[in-house]
Amino acid sequence: MKLRNLPTRVATGAFVLHAGLGKWNGGPEQAAGVHGMAAAAIPPLQAIKPPTFLKLLSAGEVATGALLLTPFVSNRKAGLALTAFSGGLMALYARTPSMREPGSIWPSQAGMGVAKDVWMLGIGLGMLLDPANRTPKSAPTAS
Repeated sequence: MKLRNLPTRVATGAFVLHAGLGKWNGGPEQAAGVHGMAAAAIPPLQAIKPPTFLKLLSAGEVATGALLLTPFVSNRKAGLALTAFSGGLMALYARTPSMREPGSIWPSQAGMGVAKDVWMLGIGLGMLLDPANRTPKSAPTAS
């Protein structure tokens, strides 16, 4: 992990981990609400029972947050996890018309909670694309 990524990883990792832990013991109403929104946007999710879906979402958030907070996990791997997780949230946002103002990409009041997660996508992509986070290739040796 690069030292310059530490503040971003800690802030984002703590936020995502906290969100996941908060969902772990969510009740039936929370499970039904979260599942209903996700299943409406991504129909194959209808096959998963709401409490199971909430546990899976919680586990995904906890795992993503933990990867970001773990110093021996590379920035690229942590960035990949964050990009995948936040990409799923952005897909939900894109597929749910009520989350956006009519004819616009800008969020409605109902979509503000998910739309603001675009910052996580930006952080994840930044970690993936940062050349400083790549392992240098060894130079060929002259014989």
